[in-house]
Amino acid sequence: MTRPGDPYFFGYGSLVNRATHAYPRAGRARVTGWARIWRATTLRRVAYLSAIPTPGTMIEGLIAAVPGGDWAALDVREQAYARHPLHRVDHDQPDAADIMIYQVEPQHISDGGEHPILLSYLDCVVQGYLREFGDAGAARFFETTTGWDMGLRDDRAAPQYPRAQTLTDRERGFVDAALRDLGVPRSS
Repeated sequence: MTRPGDPYFFGYGSLVNRATHAYPRAGRARVTGWARIWRATTLRRVAYLSAIPTPGTMIEGLIAAVPGGDWAALDVREQAYARHPLHRVDHDQPDAADIMIYQVEPQHISDGGEHPILLSYLDCVVQGYLREFGDAGAARFFETTTGWDMGLRDDRAAPQYPRAQTLTDRERGFVDAALRDLGVPRSS
């Protein structure tokens, strides 16, 4: 049960896709001073989408209430990440004052080895952006995210991402076109 004063999270990846969670009082938001980046970690051999403080930038996402301030389930889902308070968030949720963002913890960041982006993960993220922000918002996701040189593992036929979603033909086409435009290397 949610109540006034509950804290909120700002999701900028799969948490933008409402089909991956049931957190209440969700709404679109924009965060100033942060950017998205694909990160290699010591935790697994695929990329994580993270956020990094970056002055002068803005990213879109979704905020949602964390009922009773019980972060336990979300912290398990986001176990590679640490929560950080946000100070500049534009949103239309009247009671959302305490908003947190998840960022990959520095001790988990890796500089070496192959850590491709899972296409099933990316599909889930972009589906959320298409549904929340339309084509223009999903295009901004691709434009304002760095780390595409990590490459891509095409796991659509057998998704490895635990919250993988089924995309429409149009959504798949959008993702594939954006990846072609960026020249993201792809492997199976």
